Amino acid sequence: MSWPAAAIPFVKASACGNDFLIINVNDGNTPADLAEFSRRICDRHDGVGADGVEWLSAAPDADVQARLFNADGSEAEISGNGTRCVAAYVCVERAKEKIVVRTGAGRKTCTLTSRNENQYEFEIDMGTPEVGEELAVNLAGREVRGIPVSMGNPHYVVFAGQFAANWQSQAAEIGRSSLFKHGVNVELVKVSDRHNIEVRFFERGVGETQSSGTGSCAAAVASIATRKAESPLRAHAAGGVQTVRWEGQVFLRGTARLVGRGEFFV
Repeated sequence: MSWPAAAIPFVKASACGNDFLIINVNDGNTPADLAEFSRRICDRHDGVGADGVEWLSAAPDADVQARLFNADGSEAEISGNGTRCVAAYVCVERAKEKIVVRTGAGRKTCTLTSRNENQYEFEIDMGTPEVGEELAVNLAGREVRGIPVSMGNPHYVVFAGQFAANWQSQAAEIGRSSLFKHGVNVELVKVSDRHNIEVRFFERGVGETQSSGTGSCAAAVASIATRKAESPLRAHAAGGVQTVRWEGQVFLRGTARLVGRGEFFV
């Protein structure tokens, strides 16, 4: 007996519980249908399991280009946590401490701030956010009001006194609203004090996640824009804490851990 000849190597990484598979398209056996393969390999039972796949290739104006596919096979512009995982991978592969990643939302510079064995902390320049006016969404006879924020991908931030037991259902319903033509990432935010917020995330193409980099940025920006909090702001989630500074540009700081590597049989 022998192992299947067609296999695709991957590295698994996690940023505050938001997990990604990193695959270099130059390693061979790259599937023709990245969306379908991403869906298969991300499956928690029949695949490796992850929130998404970062497909890496060469970029003329960056250290690497990262193309992100969610667990359901849909393509997304960017993940802040996924970008941090990519930076950790490049840090190991090329021994660099400042890494430029080209994403679907533009070039992002990741600066290594600390390292402890296979765990890395980076601060990423996430660019300039776009903050919209408060927007009402009608849900099954009731109205929810939130703040639209773009971090290069779309977000809708809802402030809550408490997180309802069925908040995931509410977030999923928001995501299906016809107001969001390309879907939306939903953040529920509870402001603890001027520099701390608690956040829950429900992301396009994935569902509930333990953390979100762009979601933490959007939640912080909305909190600061509505004067409920001020920069710097610590975003607390089930998977850990990330720090957001908004000084014209948004800067996101958090950890990424390289979990392991292996091969997925095609």
